[in-house]
Amino acid sequence: MPDHSKTIALITGGAQGLGLAVAERLVAEGCTQLAIVGRSEAKGAAAVAALQARGAEAVFIKADLGDVAQARGIVDQAIGHFGRLNALVNAAAATDRGSILDTSPEAWENLMNINARGPFFALQRFAQGAVAAGHPASAVNILSMVVHCGQSFLAPYSASKAALANVTKNAAQALRGHRIRVNAINCGWMDTPGEDETQRKYHGATDGWLAAAEAAQPMRMLVKPAHVAELVSYMLSPASGVMTGAVVDFDQNVAGAYPE
Repeated sequence: MPDHSKTIALITGGAQGLGLAVAERLVAEGCTQLAIVGRSEAKGAAAVAALQARGAEAVFIKADLGDVAQARGIVDQAIGHFGRLNALVNAAAATDRGSILDTSPEAWENLMNINARGPFFALQRFAQGAVAAGHPASAVNILSMVVHCGQSFLAPYSASKAALANVTKNAAQALRGHRIRVNAINCGWMDTPGEDETQRKYHGATDGWLAAAEAAQPMRMLVKPAHVAELVSYMLSPASGVMTGAVVDFDQNVAGAYPE
């Protein structure tokens, strides 16, 4: 099991879903100091209370990652509170729909700002802090299998995640001499509260959609946050050694495969 007794973490999107699952995993493996970022103060307060009940010093930072100043500011606030950071997880994202035929410039800009630009500048500030302090650090960007293409109705979302995939590798190359590792995970269709909201908002889903969706999957389930959280934990921890620049597919559907 990875040892996170020396981990001081910042997790965007940490108030629910995968981000919260990562926070819970880190705490279970010894992390006692972490900040979670989100937009909902109510969800943030509930998440912090749950983490504190497990013995962690957890704080919530409300922020809109589409704003560069706020994306940088979350790092400054976390360092101001804990003294330093050595782990960053960029899990927050917007999933608004749009195709090549109907995506507006405003929708494109919003998704790129939240899903690519915000994580870029949060990672930049995180790396600057680690370099200035002279200590190793590790970051994980949460991507999606859509980086390989994506459904037609996910054009700007797919583009934003593909951009962050490149950021991952470019940053890993640039930061390796500073002992800062940057990796990423391409998540498949995942069972989260956010996905439930998305299915109901955009696809007319009703109660029972999850069971029907899972019955149609090869392994009879959607990706589960707790499973991905274990890989995030490993990537962040010293147990992953020199691993950097990796972008791992985490799905039951294999990119590039065709029906047989």
